[in-house]
Amino acid sequence: MSGAQGGVRKKGLGDNSVGLMGGAVIGVSTVAPVYCLTATLGPTVSEVGLQMPAIFLAGFLPMLLVAFAYRELNRAVPDCGTSFTWSVKAFGPRVGWMCGWGLLVATIVVLSNLAGVATSYFYLLLGEVTGSESVAALDGNKAAHIATTLLFIAVATAISYRGITATKWVQYALVGLQLTVLLIFAFMAITKADEVAGSLDFSWSWMNPFGVESFAAFTAGLSLSIFIYWGWDACLSINEESTGSARTPGRAAMLAMVVIVASYLMIAIASQMYAGIGDKGTGLGNPDTADNVFAVLAEPIMGSGLGVLLFLAVVASAAASLQTTFIPVARTALAMSTYQAMPASFAKVHPRFKTPGRATVIAGVATGAFYAVMSLLSENVLIDTIYALGLMICFYYAITAFACVWFFRRELRRSVRDLAVKGIFPGLGGLMLTAVFGQTLYDIWDPAYGSGSSVFGIGSVFVIGVGLLLLGVVIMLVMQRRSPAFFRGEVLTQETPALVVAD
Repeated sequence: MSGAQGGVRKKGLGDNSVGLMGGAVIGVSTVAPVYCLTATLGPTVSEVGLQMPAIFLAGFLPMLLVAFAYRELNRAVPDCGTSFTWSVKAFGPRVGWMCGWGLLVATIVVLSNLAGVATSYFYLLLGEVTGSESVAALDGNKAAHIATTLLFIAVATAISYRGITATKWVQYALVGLQLTVLLIFAFMAITKADEVAGSLDFSWSWMNPFGVESFAAFTAGLSLSIFIYWGWDACLSINEESTGSARTPGRAAMLAMVVIVASYLMIAIASQMYAGIGDKGTGLGNPDTADNVFAVLAEPIMGSGLGVLLFLAVVASAAASLQTTFIPVARTALAMSTYQAMPASFAKVHPRFKTPGRATVIAGVATGAFYAVMSLLSENVLIDTIYALGLMICFYYAITAFACVWFFRRELRRSVRDLAVKGIFPGLGGLMLTAVFGQTLYDIWDPAYGSGSSVFGIGSVFVIGVGLLLLGVVIMLVMQRRSPAFFRGEVLTQETPALVVAD
């Protein structure tokens, strides 16, 4: 369809390349369930104790509600720009541009973090396999760590550059490995739970979110659990490359979320039963092991042989997510460029691979440069940048949820279903994420949040998070001078008829 009337445009991406299962696998992969679990089990227990499974469910709720918004908007406007395109059509070019920026900058930060994690676990795995402490210690060598991280980024960029089909088949293998290892871990943890001191019997009270001691602890745990669900919307970014682009991506997102929440609950319950929540030894509340729970539990639960599989699964999880996370950032940049909201060079699609080649390469370069610079500047800056992620995630998810309510506002009285899935559910999800956004803004003002660093008495996490969003405002003003037609609403207009795509 031409954009002459302000409608959505075809980008030249490969049609009918991904089906329901492929889309769901990409969604699961982007979330990186094994990595998220090993990094968040400890911190979540330290905040909410035995209510960790309940908090994982509570964090799933706003994601599920927002998923309804994504599904309905994708049916009406199947465009790879997703949040950017939909918020432009609901609220106009400036709000839409900032929503797209929130997605772009959050994804670059996540990509750099995933690459660093993949490197750390790669050397940890090599150390376990070779039995050499000197090999494992290479991760502590800054030059070796940065070089290996850049290599991981380059490989992931190359796979993404070669097309969605190559991405899909790599992901089948990596996601299959992750889920298989998680099942083995959970089974062995539950069967061995009676053999260790500090183990617990399962209790349904663990599923009660009202059992959390304080509201502050609840919101802190909720912020952690929202982060571990981030990335499921990657399967919506490939809507133009999916079979049945109007419906399949939404169904894939729902399927991915069911698999993810089931995995999280299974591991949370199994780990809690085996290790308990004590602050000593293998207890999940031990502050010395909070950032890497699986490294401590792998051998006691799975033995020295199978335990190596858990390290391999973490590497696979981070590497797989690193590769698929290029999908939304490249396609959002492609869409923004197609509609003249970004420089025209981002709109180039590779003639053979049918991918946004230029945008993918630039995203890879930006990720590598960001990680290298942050690592060389200060480890505290890198840590605080990661902590600021929650702010950006809530920012663009909430805008997308509200965009659904406003875009469909004239249809909400047509039926009970329309009122629920296009109005009430997305609206509640948006309000919940807005509340978390506000609470996070308040919390990160405190210099004690994150690494404990501050700038003029203000927490570094606040400075970085708000600073990155304000940087978007500056870039938007520059683009407004270069591409006035988009910002006048002449390129992508509000609520124009959508591109009709057959199921």
